Amino acid sequence: MTTVKISTSLLAFSLLFTACSKNKELAEANVNTTKGTAAIEAGTVQQTIQGFGGASIPIWIGDLTSDQRTKAFSATSGIGMSILRVMVPTSSGQFAAEKPTIDAAKSFGAKVIATAWNAPASMMDGLKLKTSSYGAYAAHLSSYTSSVGGVYAISPWNEPNYSASGWMGATATEVANFVAAQGDNCGAPIMAPEPFNMQQSYFNTYLSNATAKAKTSFVCGHIYGATPYNLGNIGKSVWMTEHYTNSSISGNDWGNAMTAAKEIHDCMTAGWVAYVWWYIRRFYGPIDESSNITKLGYVMAQYARYVRPGYTKIACTANPTAGVYVTAYKSGSRVVIVIVNQNNAVTYQPFTLNGASVTGFNRYYTTSSANLTAAPFTVSGSSFGINLQPSSVTTLVSQ
Repeated sequence: MTTVKISTSLLAFSLLFTACSKNKELAEANVNTTKGTAAIEAGTVQQTIQGFGGASIPIWIGDLTSDQRTKAFSATSGIGMSILRVMVPTSSGQFAAEKPTIDAAKSFGAKVIATAWNAPASMMDGLKLKTSSYGAYAAHLSSYTSSVGGVYAISPWNEPNYSASGWMGATATEVANFVAAQGDNCGAPIMAPEPFNMQQSYFNTYLSNATAKAKTSFVCGHIYGATPYNLGNIGKSVWMTEHYTNSSISGNDWGNAMTAAKEIHDCMTAGWVAYVWWYIRRFYGPIDESSNITKLGYVMAQYARYVRPGYTKIACTANPTAGVYVTAYKSGSRVVIVIVNQNNAVTYQPFTLNGASVTGFNRYYTTSSANLTAAPFTVSGSSFGINLQPSSVTTLVSQ
């Protein structure tokens, strides 16, 4: 890709959105890249989005503060996370530690999902759940959900296929056997089997147990070591419930934040309905130890604030231009477009929008030096174009 040197005045102009053909010609004359039209078909509905979120596990790293909860879950002043993931402790004496953040997340409208890393030691044989303890384990999970005021869904195992983990393991058949026997007794809808690396064969084996499948609200897993992919027609929605890109790099590292932006795009393009980061507050996460929203957090906000639970993904050209990645969503008459521009230059991107009528957009963009910067613009007709800031994430919300 090559670029032409632009004068100061033209550069200022080129960062504006363009709707008319004259502006489009000026933009294309000064920004040279391999491009194609991003065609959005609002009438072609795909998956229903459940949200974007992260985990808080107070018995490991301490609870979130009130300020951090607001920064995580507020869709007006924070990241706008709509999912909180928590741990089911092995001791009932630790259940209460989860409740303050759970209650706060719920007050912002977030869904709470809970995962058990281990059953109580008395119910396990080494790192395996005893079949004779199935009923007792289900009662333990149910007691937890009651203690915290209820959760949206519960997972009986965390990465049961990861033998090096040091926590409770199981084959897909064993997880399915437990859910088939006790899935109605765990106090919340079941999400499972939550495998490491989103292993397709693990999902397939689990779902081959018809009783377990019927008792499973949705399937979930983690993408460590895997690239997001479509699991096929498995009859359940897919949630990505844990990942981080690099635990040794600051959440303010822009290159790493852009990696996460592309990863979220890939998960949505794969047909999944949720994306959940690992720890909410961690130096490499969306909020740092000093309670600041990081660059990673602002990148997540480009999705989480504006693509709310219940929005549906709609058909869109996923990679219309070299280095540009697009997903689109709608709720009623509102259309939301999220664009990741990996190019290190201003990049012009044309769009067509069919099946919806839009007269303008509110634009929000994040770059290495800007956070959710707003710049509304108008459009005329079903075709329009925009100039994307170099290395940026842009969200367009129809007015």
